[in-house]
Amino acid sequence: MFTWSEYNAPEVVGALAEKDLGVTITLDFYGSNEDLITHLSTSGGASGFDVIVPTGPYVPQMITKNLIQRLDKSKLPNALNLDPLYVGRAWDPSNDYTVCKDWGSTGWMYDTTKIKSDVNTWADFIRVCQTEASGNCSILDTAPNLAGMYFWANGIDWTTERTADLDACENFLVNDFAKHIKAFDSYPSSKIAEGTFAIAMVWNGDARFAFSRLEEAGGDPSRWKWVLGAPATELWMDNYAIATGAANPDAAHAWINWALTPEVSMKDLNWHGYHTGMKHMPELIKQLLPNLVRREMVFFSDAQVATMHTSAVNSAQDRLVDILAKVKAKAGA
Repeated sequence: MFTWSEYNAPEVVGALAEKDLGVTITLDFYGSNEDLITHLSTSGGASGFDVIVPTGPYVPQMITKNLIQRLDKSKLPNALNLDPLYVGRAWDPSNDYTVCKDWGSTGWMYDTTKIKSDVNTWADFIRVCQTEASGNCSILDTAPNLAGMYFWANGIDWTTERTADLDACENFLVNDFAKHIKAFDSYPSSKIAEGTFAIAMVWNGDARFAFSRLEEAGGDPSRWKWVLGAPATELWMDNYAIATGAANPDAAHAWINWALTPEVSMKDLNWHGYHTGMKHMPELIKQLLPNLVRREMVFFSDAQVATMHTSAVNSAQDRLVDILAKVKAKAGA
């Protein structure tokens, strides 16, 4: 499996999978969809991976480039356990290539003992990174999120393809913001627990991990605050898919189907902290995870979801990747 870091409960990709399915899983990790696509594209169908986990808007180009194969739906009967809200998405309307793994959003965590001002919006986040947390802030290592921060703060649709918007974004991020960045980290929870950053952009599940790691390390979680991005932010959905040239397609189908059973799905949710798209979620939580901690970081209100927007892979993609490269070079991080 080629996936995002710490994205499945250890038993679900370990002992339980071996016990229930006789499947042994080897994991490798990437930090962005661009990294995933580059690896698959350069492997010539011999990537060595069976299951992969792309984010929705990247799926069409992966289909066009023949990086993922059609699913055998007869081997995935448990896909019926998914809520209709999370099937038939625009990137794969018939779910011929993908099924929902989970979905979430983006915000930040900050240490209130180091940052005294409130950080309620993306504009606040940018301001704090340039002032109180200069040289002590972390940004997700993904091109859309780096640019998205700027667009959300300035009331611009983060899927914009306008040259003027992209020019302004690049000018600000490269010339004004880059010098304040300490690190580009797609999974900052461990570093947060170690006190490496004063503020970090983070996906909600990894933020939830950070609180647990702070407790495990004997730190004081109450010092830290999680904030969902505002006034607008991301809504992403990651999906299980099978790589073209997979050596073990039958085992891959069997494992994905097993992962879509409510009992296994809830084990995963409890671990990674993201909504897994199962039907009857309130009932499942009540039955299987009655003591779920920090559930407000897993489930969002309708008002919060209304502020979330899905990304798009469009004509601006290469420009955004180039902006990220330029910001990294300027930051020296």
